[in-house]
Amino acid sequence: MLRFIYVIIMRIPSIIWFVPKMAHYAKHPEKYSEEDCYRLAQVVIDKVRRTARVTTEYEGKENLPDGSGYMMFANHQGKYDALGIFAGHERTCSVLMDKKRSNMFIAKQFIDMLGGQRIDRRSPKQQITVINNMAREVAEGRNYLIFPEGGYGKKRDNSLAEFKYGCFTSAIKAQCPVIPVVLLDSWKPFGMNSLKKIHTKVIYLPPIPYEEYEGMKAKELCALVKERIAREIERQESERLAEAS
Repeated sequence: MLRFIYVIIMRIPSIIWFVPKMAHYAKHPEKYSEEDCYRLAQVVIDKVRRTARVTTEYEGKENLPDGSGYMMFANHQGKYDALGIFAGHERTCSVLMDKKRSNMFIAKQFIDMLGGQRIDRRSPKQQITVINNMAREVAEGRNYLIFPEGGYGKKRDNSLAEFKYGCFTSAIKAQCPVIPVVLLDSWKPFGMNSLKKIHTKVIYLPPIPYEEYEGMKAKELCALVKERIAREIERQESERLAEAS
């Protein structure tokens, strides 16, 4: 929390400048393309990252498909998660976010500008509409980032919580490549009461093509993605232990 407050205070001039600018971009899609909006988002993220004294290492970028829309499903650890992924993800991308959180100051302007989807956990009907919207957009070439754990609570390690399988229906409907994404130490930037430098890692695992999960139900695809993320986290932490010993 200390780092989060520090970033807000140090970036007050940027907030005053960029929040209205993001809102303006969102209101005028006829003037600002999806690429324009995404590049502005990356500029904002970079300022946050540098002020927060966070560096992020990326592995597996070659696994991101070219020429088609895809969905990335990542483990969820904290406020830095989406920022860490977007900072090193060159292709335009949007995100699925809880409706209540997405309407908070700054988050609202950010999600509006990226054309993100908001999901209302209290409304099954609205959830179906969102799933169908994402499926249609991805089939048309857009990319989406989704956190199937839903929330992150007060994580202090790289453990996984339960994955909610409903969001995987959108991938099945879109028949798109599914990219499991591993976040390591992403809870630290805004979860530790410290201002010391932090290093996080984003790993894009090999895509799961539609041909591999064709015929699966959402619950089965969810289990497959979670298993691959869990296996990679275990491998990474085993390597860390080996290096430390």
